[in-house]
Amino acid sequence: MTILLTLTVLALISIALWQITKIFELSQPKKTNTQVADDDDNRWNGQLMFAFLIFIYAITLFSFWKWGDVLLPYASSEHGIEYDNLLWISFAIIFFTQTITQALLHYFAFKYRGEKGKKALFYTDNDRLEAIWTIIPVIALAGLILYGLYTWTDIMTIEENDDALVVELYAQQFNWKARYAGDDGVLGDANVRFLQDFDGKNLVGIDATDPNGFDDVVVQELHLPAGREIIFKMRSQDVLHSAYMPHFRAQMNCVPGMITEFAFTPTVTTEDMRQTDDIKAKVKKINTIRRENSQALLAKGEEALEPYVFDYLLLCNKICGASHYNMQMKIVVETPEEFEKWMTKQQTFAEVIQ
Repeated sequence: MTILLTLTVLALISIALWQITKIFELSQPKKTNTQVADDDDNRWNGQLMFAFLIFIYAITLFSFWKWGDVLLPYASSEHGIEYDNLLWISFAIIFFTQTITQALLHYFAFKYRGEKGKKALFYTDNDRLEAIWTIIPVIALAGLILYGLYTWTDIMTIEENDDALVVELYAQQFNWKARYAGDDGVLGDANVRFLQDFDGKNLVGIDATDPNGFDDVVVQELHLPAGREIIFKMRSQDVLHSAYMPHFRAQMNCVPGMITEFAFTPTVTTEDMRQTDDIKAKVKKINTIRRENSQALLAKGEEALEPYVFDYLLLCNKICGASHYNMQMKIVVETPEEFEKWMTKQQTFAEVIQ
């Protein structure tokens, strides 16, 4: 009853306020505002259009100047160069077209603004103009599509050869594991049903009945030799994940119940990338922020943040659960000699289950 009474009172107050507003409006002297724009209104709107044009150009240039350093550095894989070329060509065409069309749009909005006594010119068609604005976009889009298709086909065509290194990426909430083919160059069969075998030591479910799996190596830090093609075979234990290696311009979904593939050749070692000016500047910027944040932590009696050191990372690019943000694996790109030395220190599956 109290709630009903309260709602009734609020409704009556609202009606009273509405009536008071209407009475106030009726008591005011009538104005000549007919809701039709006059010359002053049109001139003002035209000037605002020009101001907005300047604003969007200024904010675009400012964004590149202010946040341009957050863009990825140059690609660290062979196919990444083609990928970046396609991206920048697309950007160039888009920005060129946007600059011309937006300038004309805002200019015409001012030049042909409404004026008293002026009538708009009307004609049914203009074949030449229609041909221009149809053919030019068709040529530009066809060129981008064909170039993109060629680049995509080149990147996604995987041809296994004896020199390629076969690596399996195994995804689960919320970590990655990597499995290298042994001396035979062939990964053993695997299935999630075998994960509990050997007292939980079978981390990726290798089938112990397949002899090809005994020399496989399972690790939790991915090492890659520079200059050698890497063929990734990807699996997921639970939900849909996405293996994302931004510096290598590589991404592929990891789908439960099936194997997906991607291949690339890393070209820049971790140490060489750390010495580039771009990475040095980013590391310096991040560590400056960390030092500032550490002061507040130290004041609370907590430990300071550790200095940041650049590393390639394997990330998950699908929202796969609560700890998705922390699903990552360190990638070390090194010389072939360093990679072989590292591999000799790793235990094979046969050694792990002994």
